[in-house]
Amino acid sequence: MRLIRELADYEKALPEVAADESHLAAALFPTGGAPAAYAHVAEVDGDVVGMAVWFLSFSTWTGTHGIWLEDLYVTPEHRGSGLGLALLQTLAGICAERGYHRLEWWVLDWNTPSIAFYEALGAVAQDEWTRFRLDGPALTILSGTRVAPDATK
Repeated sequence: MRLIRELADYEKALPEVAADESHLAAALFPTGGAPAAYAHVAEVDGDVVGMAVWFLSFSTWTGTHGIWLEDLYVTPEHRGSGLGLALLQTLAGICAERGYHRLEWWVLDWNTPSIAFYEALGAVAQDEWTRFRLDGPALTILSGTRVAPDATK
């Protein structure tokens, strides 16, 4: 959770973090069934200083799973040490081992250091797509659990 909060603070979104340790435990280490998410961590001298949190995606075009990298974060004092690269190499290795055809993620437009890092690895921006999100009241309305307000009034 410490790294998640640090990442959210870096991305200027700390107030949006609602998760806590129990949420992570349920997703990463469920008592029954398969995990919904996975995480790899980077340690230096016993201290966790980096993380890659991911889950499976699926492409109807390739007919295979892929990895969606939700969060990649390395603490500021360890950036440039190769830990971020090592975490990405681990995920690329999982893709190769399991026959997954994609490793995907998004990055904030203003995060130029990360964009430069990803481009140096050969990653290609998918900027012809527009990201959409439903959450809060809009998600509730669409789910049918609440009647939408009359848009004509």
